[in-house]
Amino acid sequence: MRSILIVYHSDTGGTLQMVEAAAHGAAAAEPAVRVCVRHADQAGADDVLGADGYVFATPENLAAISGVVKRFFDRTYYAVLDRIVGRPYAVMVCAGSDGHNAARQIERIATGWRLQAIAEPLIVCTHAQTPEQILRAKTIGEPDRGRCGELGATLASGIALGIF
Repeated sequence: MRSILIVYHSDTGGTLQMVEAAAHGAAAAEPAVRVCVRHADQAGADDVLGADGYVFATPENLAAISGVVKRFFDRTYYAVLDRIVGRPYAVMVCAGSDGHNAARQIERIATGWRLQAIAEPLIVCTHAQTPEQILRAKTIGEPDRGRCGELGATLASGIALGIF
């Protein structure tokens, strides 16, 4: 069975809502593609090697990927290097203001792994700017959750059809 690995970190729930939408979209589009969702603390090299495609999801923390997601890449990078070349991936960022730098960081890592992006990074901006807004639990609106679901469906369909 073909599979997708979704690796994420979420402190305030925004990124998790995006991940849940992507996982649901993937499963609904292609029931024959298994979707494995792993918190970045729990995901390892075996998870990466066992998947046919990936979604990497992170909050934007201080204009960067979260430290937990960075640690996931640090722990797995060399263990899978040259063993996952050409596999498809997508990026989702839950940002307070911009998110592009966090997306670029993941793109650079994926370039080193020689993965193939299936779409532009999906960035959801919450406009959280004050300490209170940044730390508050997030609610991702239906239009943005819908975009995340479409991204998951696209990845799953492409894997199932052998496009990716």
